Amino acid sequence: DSFKIRSPHDAVQLVTDLIGDEDREVFLVLALNSKNMINAIHRCHVGSINASIVHPREVFKSCILNNATSLIVAHNHPSGDPTPSREDIEVTKRLMEAGNILGIELLDHLVVGGTKFKSLKEQGYI
Repeated sequence: DSFKIRSPHDAVQLVTDLIGDEDREVFLVLALNSKNMINAIHRCHVGSINASIVHPREVFKSCILNNATSLIVAHNHPSGDPTPSREDIEVTKRLMEAGNILGIELLDHLVVGGTKFKSLKEQGYI
């Protein structure tokens, strides 16, 4: 049975359960179908304690292979502070551009830290 994403809070709960207590940055891709049901969850990249290098090709590979029409990306900040870094904002912009070209819409980029989170969509970056 698939999990339907209705709001950032739905996705945050899932993401927090998966990577909330990791000691390194972990970048997740939630590949969604046209009904916002999760087709796949891909652990795209595991970074160092405070950095993660994410390439659009790695992010969209799982989306294409799983017939996604949209995606939500998420990563954790092991420090517990979910404030998006300049790099987080840059990655989000690059993923939006790549998604526009591929026809797979980036719905949100969530940053989780401890029990808190930030949605780059809610902050106006998407």
